[in-house]
Amino acid sequence: MNLNKIMSTHVLVRSALVQHATSEIGVIDTIRKSSSHTLQQRKRTTNDSFSIINSEDSINRFDRPDEFSPKVHKQKDMSRLVELRKRLQSDDPRKVKLSNFSAKQSADSIGQQQQQPQTPPTSWRDVLATARKLYGEEFQQEPNSSMLTDSFSRRHSYLRISLGERCNLRCLYCMPHDGVPLQPEEKLLKADEIDRLVALFTAGGVNKVRLTGGEPLLRQDLPQIVASIASRPNMESVGITTNGITLSRHLPSLVEAGLTHANISLDTLNDSKFVEITRRKGLAQVLRSIEDACAMLPEGNVKINCVVMKGFNDVELRDFVYMSKVLPVDIRFIEWMPFNDNGWNKDRFFSYNEMMKRITSDDAGEMSSLKGLGPFELRRLVDGANDTTKWWQVAGHEGRLGFITSMTEHFCGTCNRVRLTADGQLKVCLFGSTEVSLRDAMREGANDADLALIVRAALQKKKFALGGHGNAEGIKKANDNRPMILIGG
Repeated sequence: MNLNKIMSTHVLVRSALVQHATSEIGVIDTIRKSSSHTLQQRKRTTNDSFSIINSEDSINRFDRPDEFSPKVHKQKDMSRLVELRKRLQSDDPRKVKLSNFSAKQSADSIGQQQQQPQTPPTSWRDVLATARKLYGEEFQQEPNSSMLTDSFSRRHSYLRISLGERCNLRCLYCMPHDGVPLQPEEKLLKADEIDRLVALFTAGGVNKVRLTGGEPLLRQDLPQIVASIASRPNMESVGITTNGITLSRHLPSLVEAGLTHANISLDTLNDSKFVEITRRKGLAQVLRSIEDACAMLPEGNVKINCVVMKGFNDVELRDFVYMSKVLPVDIRFIEWMPFNDNGWNKDRFFSYNEMMKRITSDDAGEMSSLKGLGPFELRRLVDGANDTTKWWQVAGHEGRLGFITSMTEHFCGTCNRVRLTADGQLKVCLFGSTEVSLRDAMREGANDADLALIVRAALQKKKFALGGHGNAEGIKKANDNRPMILIGG
């Protein structure tokens, strides 16, 4: 394909998306459907840059919008975060356990919550000692598939790894208003430790890895990490979840290293709302990253993740759906989930059924589109065996439309995911507070057979659904988890 034609197509798409995101949504009738351009076909350099700001730098640069966020008392109580930072930086890693800390929420929007009792820290040595008694004979040689099978016979083949706690955005549902206590770099997993753990999990049957954060693109060694994971036998998918701010300039090296999928977080197509939700500027960069990812990754391997909140972006659903017409990108609407200090409130929760009505019903009217787009007719698609998404599609659209219904119709019964936090804690459930440190185990002399036993034992404690909390209100009430940014998206 002629390079000039490719570049012309890119300019057309970018122009349409930027217009859509600001004031004028242009009607795009003809967009070239090619999305699998190779690196040789698609060569472009960029001088874009975005300053990396840690959690201690001007977190309140943009005021938190009252219509979305809890009001914050003038005298902010930082004692919990200060104490948490001290514990995280403690010389004794066995004292570190985020689940011991109960967040202090704003009574104005969240309601009073009782202080939760502290959970004793989980020592990897104690877990290993118990596991040796129960399963030791199974792991005398090499890790096997039973390592990743839980008590409900769910096989876990999908590993999500957080590469850092820092981010260059401050999304309100992810980052607490007062920031988070960042650990020093030496407390985070190093590249060789990540490589060792990936080898362990792939030996047990993992064939899909997703790299998250924080913002994973802030890791300078990201291409090397991707290449190492992609080289593993039977590895089918190496993906990244990113805010997209700097993705465009990193894509060539990542694709060359073996990146196969990209999920890009985007919650609004309106400039001023983007600043409100992220507390930073950058919508134009994200839109360009979406276009570039569609051009450089195989068709169907780029997704937009949109967390839907009543009174904030529920009026943009049809505008997001329209993007799947002009680009081969899947749009995923996500039910807002409660995490520590993220302002979750049932009055602003927008359910799967409400989303469907906004997109398909004539009754919704202007409340479903910034620019008055009419309702869409959706057809149901077949979901994957371990899919977190209910998939639909509009006839004639290149991309799909999906709904992640964690709160109203959870999919825990087919869960195949485990998580590693940036500081090396194994989390077997997104909503559970139980953690065990594989970082400490590795650094204190555990061999691979020991690590396999620890993983097996941790998975046997995995609850059937939602971390054992029952529903969204139960998760909110427990308030014993990490903030989302310290878990990994």
